[in-house]
Amino acid sequence: MKAAKALLLLALGCSMHALALDTASIESTTGLKGTMNAEEKVFKVTFPRGDLGVTVDDWQMPAFMGLTTWAAFTEGKSAEAMVMGDFVLLQDEVNPVMSTLLDTGLSVTALHNHFFADEPKVYFMHIAGEGTTESLSKGVRAALDKVKSIREAAPHPAKSMGGGIPAKSAITAAPLAEKIGGKPQEKDGMVKFVLGRTAKMPCGCEVGKEMGINTWAAFAGTDDNAVVDGDFACLEGELQGVLKTLRSGGINIVAIHQHMTGESPRYVFLHYWGRGKAGDLAGTVGSALKTQKQ
Repeated sequence: MKAAKALLLLALGCSMHALALDTASIESTTGLKGTMNAEEKVFKVTFPRGDLGVTVDDWQMPAFMGLTTWAAFTEGKSAEAMVMGDFVLLQDEVNPVMSTLLDTGLSVTALHNHFFADEPKVYFMHIAGEGTTESLSKGVRAALDKVKSIREAAPHPAKSMGGGIPAKSAITAAPLAEKIGGKPQEKDGMVKFVLGRTAKMPCGCEVGKEMGINTWAAFAGTDDNAVVDGDFACLEGELQGVLKTLRSGGINIVAIHQHMTGESPRYVFLHYWGRGKAGDLAGTVGSALKTQKQ
């Protein structure tokens, strides 16, 4: 009797496992064909970016050599499923796709290059998420559709973000300081804010602002036609909130990566670039700061 019950529970468990990862639904929703790795219990769909025509070091690079968008699904623990993946993107695809992913509930965990001397320039956006198989698949599909719509509207990638930055800067510091906080540094009409955080390195040394554990924002141009660039030092749990706030304010994310190894607490750094009125840009940066555990 006990043996029969155990077999029944095992069968139910196998059935639940099969239901948790509906591979047919993943393929149907994402529009991509996938393969199952039975040993790792992972189902991966892929989208080779053979449409890019990328050259690296003057060599026409096949998608097989590292230009494939992918998303891998496995059964979750706290949710039905989890997904991890990597989107291969041109510069003008990065931020629209990032916003789409964030809006669908997926997380963006890294953004960086994989090559030098690539033309057009290619970036790689790593993603993760937990939820139902359907919701995760829909998030991946929405990002794929965003890429498609961008390329249909403009077959050739944009090489400018608008231009028109004034050659001579004349930024008024005081209104920006009210929104960002901290004491501004000023030079030749430009304004910069640097806000420090702290971490402990494996050697036991405590490091802070001057050792690179900082968030900064630098403004140039004029009050009505400004550019802001900078870097956010985020605890891992803060990253998604900062990304969502910056993107909702129209500020572009250009990199997400680590600057150190072994530090405690762990920091992730994101670099950004925005255009607009200086006050509006400062307001968005200030709002992003408020999402962090200061």
